[in-house]
Amino acid sequence: MGFVQGIHRHQIVMFPELLDDYIADDNPVRFIDAFVESLDLRALEFERAVPKETGRPPYNPGDLLKLYVYGYLNRIRSSRKLEAEAQRNVEVMWLLGKLAPDFKTIADFRRDNGEPIRAVCREFTLLCRSLGLYGGELVAIDGSKFKAVNSRERNFTKGKLKALRRQAEAKIERYLQELDENDAEETDSKKLTREELQEKIEWLKKRKETCDELEQQIEESGESQISLTDPDARSMRLGSNRGTEVGYNVQISVDAKHKLVVDHEVTNECNDVSQLSCMAIRAKEVLGIESLEVVADGGYYNNEEIRNCTEQAIVPYIPRTNSSKNKHAGLYSKEDFRYDAENDWYWCPAGEALWYIRCGTNKYGRRMRLYATNRCKRCAVKHKCTRDKGGRRIERWEDEGLLEEMARRLRAEPQKIKQRKLIVEHPFGTIKRSMDQGYFLTRRLCNVRAEMSLTMLAYNIKRALTLKGTQELVAALSA
Repeated sequence: MGFVQGIHRHQIVMFPELLDDYIADDNPVRFIDAFVESLDLRALEFERAVPKETGRPPYNPGDLLKLYVYGYLNRIRSSRKLEAEAQRNVEVMWLLGKLAPDFKTIADFRRDNGEPIRAVCREFTLLCRSLGLYGGELVAIDGSKFKAVNSRERNFTKGKLKALRRQAEAKIERYLQELDENDAEETDSKKLTREELQEKIEWLKKRKETCDELEQQIEESGESQISLTDPDARSMRLGSNRGTEVGYNVQISVDAKHKLVVDHEVTNECNDVSQLSCMAIRAKEVLGIESLEVVADGGYYNNEEIRNCTEQAIVPYIPRTNSSKNKHAGLYSKEDFRYDAENDWYWCPAGEALWYIRCGTNKYGRRMRLYATNRCKRCAVKHKCTRDKGGRRIERWEDEGLLEEMARRLRAEPQKIKQRKLIVEHPFGTIKRSMDQGYFLTRRLCNVRAEMSLTMLAYNIKRALTLKGTQELVAALSA
């Protein structure tokens, strides 16, 4: 028996008469086409949404938007690759009516329409909300680092510049010493000639000057580091002893019902500590609800952020990471003291009361109440409590009751923390692994935000197509 045989390349075949016959009814490109056609591109303020009466006619921004949505949905993000797809891919030919824009036109569209693209992502979120795909009860928030177009070698901190300067000075000293030794030698068996050594010394001096200039730029900018390829990118810790990466911090809020992304943001903040309330409030606004429960990991634990959420009818579930110096030193920590709200004092582990003394402001600008006792000197367990000769003191934030209430909620519903991982890490895993979009192709914060909006839009479309199917989504657009 032979192999399955194909037709001869020169044999005449009867292709379908219509390009539409190549596209099945449940093909996702039919939804992409219907979704973009349903948008008011003028209201969304796309560039060239209103063509000029004179001059060469531009491409319809709707066609270029369709091309990008298709590309991000199919792991094709490069403008050059999208150009090639427009010339050979039947689905793209159907989607664009056989238009074939060049790569520069494609790239310029993404660069010039950052905010409108972000608005398109929000429009699809509203569509999903109208279809009941969001539960609107529990939202998980998390952040992940995405690699920027900037290598580690092109990123500098003050510490790194000082180390480079010291290395340059040490090498200059060594080469100068080698010059003196060469002058004293009479033999020709020298490792480097005088000219080679002087050339290296000059190069190191220029490198030292570059370090000085970069350090001055850091001082003038008020930042802690500088990136040369992408000025907005920052070196960030990846956690779990995985080193650092020069990139951006991508924040997302994910609804618990179907793991659809509610909202997202790209920032160059190196940690998550100040991101909770803004992401939670925005998620609540997008979902159009009066109250919301939010869960996040310990990296989001911040007194002010938790208070801001509570003031906006958002119930946070954030586990506290115990970073007490006393705990690490083997002494009693603040958690070992019990607060008596009725009498406004603390009970210490030895059964003594710490009374309210005064109120002040700490280094973070927080209003703190101070509690102390005069019985520490006679306490039998003082060596387990404090090394301060004046005795143990306890500081209490003026709104610490909010933190204690949240701790009680976590003890009553420990499953919320387990849910967080299942809800919010699923999208990041899909985006970085399945969709291969864990890195940016463009530079500057405004451009990477547009990129991430296309990524999140593609992720949500994938989820919605799985849940509802192409035909039902298309029908919803015309309803």
